[in-house]
Amino acid sequence: MDTSTLTPPTFDSIEDERLHRKQRLAAAFRLFSRFGFDEGVAGHITARDPERLDHFWVNPFAMHFGHIKVSDLILVNDKGEVVEGDRPVNTAAFVIHSQVHAARPDVIAAAHAHSTYGKTWSSLGRLLDPLTQDVCAFHGDHALFDDYTGVVLDLEEGKRLAHALGECKAVILRNHGLLTVGRSVDEAAFWFITMERSCQVQLMAEAAGNPVKIDKDQAELTA
Repeated sequence: MDTSTLTPPTFDSIEDERLHRKQRLAAAFRLFSRFGFDEGVAGHITARDPERLDHFWVNPFAMHFGHIKVSDLILVNDKGEVVEGDRPVNTAAFVIHSQVHAARPDVIAAAHAHSTYGKTWSSLGRLLDPLTQDVCAFHGDHALFDDYTGVVLDLEEGKRLAHALGECKAVILRNHGLLTVGRSVDEAAFWFITMERSCQVQLMAEAAGNPVKIDKDQAELTA
């Protein structure tokens, strides 16, 4: 099998790598819009800058996901200041993503949105069960942040959220929604979409009856 498509891209310069991340970031917002993950001014996806590692690119405050272009993205430093771009940053985006990126140097991108099934499932304050082959990807690799205090505007709450995420690929934010991370924008976005669908599946399965869980050993093997 040709595995060349699985090889991460390489770049001739930092500028090329930065442009690639920004292009994938803009594309991810368009994809999230297509899936209906927009919810007013809520939701943000970030990509770590390849040169200034404590800076990240993010969507500007109050711009619809479906309208975002590469030129609209803003660069935010570790103090929450916009250092490139002429639009404001969503304070909650800075508080959440700055702490996730600081705690997880392996993370290139993080995705959070108030998607319908994710926030519905989050209100139950539970982890996902291994009901299907797809959701086994999160078995033992997602966490619950059980500390909702309203809109995340306090850096200390951002730190607690990042601590809850730990080394996992995803965290369920109780009464709030989902957050996923990845070693690329594509990976973070893929995990978010997969987790959203997994929440939908479990909600539907439990509404229909008593779903049969995949046993622990098989779930670990499938993960």
